[in-house]
Amino acid sequence: MKRLMIVRHGESEWNASRRLQGQADIELSDKGREQALALRATVEALNPDTSITSDLKRAIETARLLGIEAPLTNPALREIDVGEWTGRAIADIRADDAEGYQGWRSGTVTPKGGEKWSEFVSRTSTCVMTSLQASDRLLVVCHGGVIRALLEKLIDLPPQRIIPVGPASLTVLAERPSGSGSMRLELFNYSPLGPVLDAPD
Repeated sequence: MKRLMIVRHGESEWNASRRLQGQADIELSDKGREQALALRATVEALNPDTSITSDLKRAIETARLLGIEAPLTNPALREIDVGEWTGRAIADIRADDAEGYQGWRSGTVTPKGGEKWSEFVSRTSTCVMTSLQASDRLLVVCHGGVIRALLEKLIDLPPQRIIPVGPASLTVLAERPSGSGSMRLELFNYSPLGPVLDAPD
C-alpha cells in the first residue's frame, strides 16, 4: 500500500507576523524550529523510504529538523506565487479586498502578478505523483498551499473546504484499496503539540 506523508514547514518569521510569503525565501522562527523537532518522532515512526522537499529555506530546514540529512529539493514544490501580495500583512489585504482574499483562498482569484490556482495544482501534483510512483512511503515537506492543492487533486477536497494547514503539521494519504490508485485521507493537520486552528496562510 502506498502512503503519502505531507508536512507543512514550521512557523516562519513571516508566519509569525502574519505576512503572506508565497515564494519569498523566509527562514523558520525559533518557534517553527521547535514545532518541527516535536514532529520528528512521529515522522520517523512512519518510516518514509523517500523524501522530497520544496527548495525554499523554511521547508529545507524543517526537513533537516525531521531527521532528513540531505533533503532532495524540487522547485515544483514551492508555495504558490502570490504576486503583488508578497510580503503584505494578511490583515491589510483583507481590509483592502476581503472578497478577493477569500476568492484567492478558494482558488478562484489570482493576485496581480501571481500564479493561477489550476497551474499551481498541476505543477505540485505532477511532481508528487511522479515521485510516488517510485516510492511506497513518500514524505513531502512543503507549504500549506501545496497541501491544499494535493488534497484537491488527489481526493477532490476543494480549498474552500479546508482550513489553513498548521505549521509543522502532518497530513497522510493512503492508497486504498492497495493497488487501486485511489487515495484516501488518513490524517489531516496533526501536530504532537496540539491542533492549530487559526494558522496563517
